Order: sequence, then structure tokens, then C-alpha cells
Amino acid sequence: MLASLAAAWLVASQDRRRRSWGFWVFMGSNVLWVAWGWHTQAHALIALQVGLFVLNVRGAGKNEAGPDSAAHAPTDFRSRPP
Repeated sequence: MLASLAAAWLVASQDRRRRSWGFWVFMGSNVLWVAWGWHTQAHALIALQVGLFVLNVRGAGKNEAGPDSAAHAPTDFRSRPP
């Protein structure tokens, strides 16, 4: 659990290197959670960790690709024309 919390803290950083470390700490926490799930026969926990792993890989890929045009869309919806 502590590894997951530390990873979440790191990936929220604006520093690219810390975000990268957060990704790897998340991967490590996934492995630890799967080991615990295997030990306790918690199959839903294992499935959750596999899903989170896939999402982490997707997020890391998007982080490497950089921002797209949709990420820079205006956030004030009142200023948009109808």
C-alpha cells in the first residue's frame, strides 16, 4: 500500500523524472499486490492489478508522447459559442 501511495505522489509531480520514477514504483506495487492476491487467492485483486498495469502503461505512453491539442482546449465552457 505504501508503494502505491508513493507512486501516486510521484506521478502527480510536474518533474518528468519523478513521474518516470512513479511509473516504475507503480509497476512494483502492482507486482506486490499480485503476490499478495495470489497468496490470499484474491482473484479480483489480481485482475484489478492487471487492469491498473495496462492503464499505467497507457498513461506512460501518453506522457512520453506529450500533450495533444485536446489537452489545451479551453476549460471555461461559458466562453465557447453555442
